[in-house]
Amino acid sequence: MLTALPFLALMTNALIWGTIWWPFRQLQGMGVHPVLATALVYLILFCGLMLVKPAAAAIARRHPMLLLLAFTSGTTNVLFNWAATTGDVVRVVLLFYLMPAWSVLLAWYFLGERPNKYSVLRLVLAFSGVLIVMIPAGATWQSLTANLSLPDALAIAGGFTFAGTNVVLRSQYRVPGEARMLAMFFGGLVAAGAMSVLGIYLGRMPALPDIAWSWPLMVLVVAVLIMLSNWTLQYGASRLAATTAAVVMLSEVVFASASNVMIEGAVLSGRLLLGGALVLSASLIAAIESRLP
Repeated sequence: MLTALPFLALMTNALIWGTIWWPFRQLQGMGVHPVLATALVYLILFCGLMLVKPAAAAIARRHPMLLLLAFTSGTTNVLFNWAATTGDVVRVVLLFYLMPAWSVLLAWYFLGERPNKYSVLRLVLAFSGVLIVMIPAGATWQSLTANLSLPDALAIAGGFTFAGTNVVLRSQYRVPGEARMLAMFFGGLVAAGAMSVLGIYLGRMPALPDIAWSWPLMVLVVAVLIMLSNWTLQYGASRLAATTAAVVMLSEVVFASASNVMIEGAVLSGRLLLGGALVLSASLIAAIESRLP
């Protein structure tokens, strides 16, 4: 019998990722590029997990599909952190959360999870909420798609790879959690590390600043948060249908918008409240549907 724990776990994951943009912006202000910061975070997490769970590497080697998980999750983290740090947070999250559409298609193709009427209703509610929250009144499709920036492109690509991560997690739910987690940390380290080395070599990214207590401490805090977010994602996404998990995690939109209001002083409008209510309604329908006979 399903409990509320998988849903609460995914909501926690959404809370962390809806607010993680702030510490990454703090790091950027200290001279640490978001991609380089991501590499440092995953270096800490990978080494820490290897020390605590040394058998995880041997388990992971027996499951080749974890290489795909490493690729999708690692790429997702690099793309999202880079986009949210350098772009408009609200717009980035909107484009990133085209993810449920990708998730429905990928789950249908790879897992055979055909969308039903509840899936369609959840997606309509969720996307309606996202549109109400993110798109200003009077905006046109032409104005929204004109001059797409680098953060916009990163967010769209990150949403696709995140959908792939959810699908792979669902397909590999029998693999021990520490092996899945190690694969995701390895993917983040390799993806961010490779992009950092290339960026510094090409002169597109600054090297690390001089050591001071402030930025290493912030990197450590981010590592702890991402460790928690990874565990909650592992727990929730491996116990729910991929399409259900995708919609529940749309609550990240609400958390990102609310944090933007509180930190940057944006006005808490009626549009934000209405859109947030629709997104949360979609998550509630997902939870109720899972209990239907």
